[in-house]
Amino acid sequence: MFPELIQQLITKNQYPLLTEETLDGFIKQHRYSVLFFCNDSKMFPESLDVAVILPELMSTFNNQIEPAIISRDDEMNIQRKYGFKTWPSLVFCKDGAYVGTISKVRDWDEYINNIQEIMLSKPSVPPIKIELSQN
Repeated sequence: MFPELIQQLITKNQYPLLTEETLDGFIKQHRYSVLFFCNDSKMFPESLDVAVILPELMSTFNNQIEPAIISRDDEMNIQRKYGFKTWPSLVFCKDGAYVGTISKVRDWDEYINNIQEIMLSKPSVPPIKIELSQN
């Protein structure tokens, strides 16, 4: 269960709640999408700030970016796919492929500049962390 501010994004703002099974279909369906990874808001209280900022960002970009919330049950598995290490994170996709991540709370101008840059970027491979086994 999400805290009230994040739950409102789902109920009031009608942001879809994505699972591992529904993720690919969602990002392929939209030209631009953003995935909100909030984790545990008690451990990462900035998630509540991002929950307030995200709708404002979507409005600023004339709702051209389709937002979604990542299910807490599948969040860690999906996080591995995108390779970010800091919470909360907004993962941006373009035409179904990764284009960038913004982690933690940022200044408004930094959000705007980063999102504009991300939207103009070509899809790329996420920065996946490679674990080396020791034998």
